[in-house]
Amino acid sequence: MRHRKSGVKLNRTSSHRKAMFRNMVTSLFKHERIKTTDAKAKELRKLADKMITLAKRGDLHARRQAFSVIREKDVVHQLFNDAVEKFGSRQGGYTRIIKLGPRTGDAAPMAMIELIIDN
Repeated sequence: MRHRKSGVKLNRTSSHRKAMFRNMVTSLFKHERIKTTDAKAKELRKLADKMITLAKRGDLHARRQAFSVIREKDVVHQLFNDAVEKFGSRQGGYTRIIKLGPRTGDAAPMAMIELIIDN
């Protein structure tokens, strides 16, 4: 039974899953849009929203927590500098998942995850 178990395993070990999502969230903030499978996009949304919430808080402790997840120093600096003006009026839901067609090889449902930026 899966009672009280949050998150998906995606048929990977915990270290592989953690590294994969760290790389994906770094790419998301670097390029503002990435293409991945639907299940990975849904799980990535949780981590991306948490990082944006940290960036909106903006203190030193939040910056160090973001450094522990996001791989590149430049991406963290860019996120913390632009977070209030990009996401300041929004109370959550910083990402959008757009469903695409299935992948040709294994027919996995694909999705595009992108940041929603207020202007």
